[in-house]
Parts: sequence; structure tokens; C-alpha cells
Amino acid sequence: MAEPTNTTVIGADTHIKGEMRFESTARILGTFEGTIEAKGELQVASGASCKAAVEAIKVLVDGEVDGNLTAKERVELTAKAKMKGDLVAARLVVADGASFTGHVKVGPDAHGSGTAHSFAEHKPMGYAAPGANKGPDNQLKK
Repeated sequence: MAEPTNTTVIGADTHIKGEMRFESTARILGTFEGTIEAKGELQVASGASCKAAVEAIKVLVDGEVDGNLTAKERVELTAKAKMKGDLVAARLVVADGASFTGHVKVGPDAHGSGTAHSFAEHKPMGYAAPGANKGPDNQLKK
């Protein structure tokens, strides 16, 4: 007989700000803002909002996520999903209609290069801070 799984549910009328850690499954129906560390699966339901840095085994997004996601196994963005942030996962499933803005590292070796927050530490080649290529007379340097 399979072990029963415990699911923590954050109700549709609930707004939580802070840190969340859990072992099995958590389903957000309302709003969460902060950080999430999961040894199981995070589910962001349709109509729900999650503004958080997330590290989990699996993540299912059917609502809105604003923050970086790192999943050791899989991230699934459904047709209603809206995601803004960087994503690192061994596997990624994106349904037709999903919205995603950010950087992605996917594959079995994706975690070897760090978590999603490491994207912010790297600037594209040729990047210069505004005004960095101008001289004291505000003219472009040659």
C-alpha cells in the first residue's frame, strides 16, 4: 500500500509573507511572498500568486509566479501559467499558452552550475553600466 501524502493548502483568501519549508506537498490557492524550500512538490493553483525564490523537487505552476525557481526534478507550466524569473530544472514542461519571461537552464547537468539566483550574478558579454563608456565631457569614449 502506498504511503499517504500530506498536502498543505494555503487557501484562496489567505495572504502569507515569510519563509515556508515543507517535506511533502504544498498547494497555494491564495498569495505567498518570501522564500520556499521544499523537499517535495510545490503547486501554484490557477488564480494564485507566488512572489518567492523557490527551491523544490517538483513545481507545478497553474497561476502566477514572480521569482526564481529551482527544481531538482521537474517544472511544469500549464496553459494558464504566468512566470517571471529564472528557472533551473532537470526537466521542463511548458504547455501552449503559458507565459514565461526569464532565463532557463534545463537538463540533467543544469544544477551543476548553481541555482536560479546565479543568473543575476552574470552579466551578458559587452555589458557596461550606464555612462561607463562616456568620458568627463559625456561623449562616447573611442
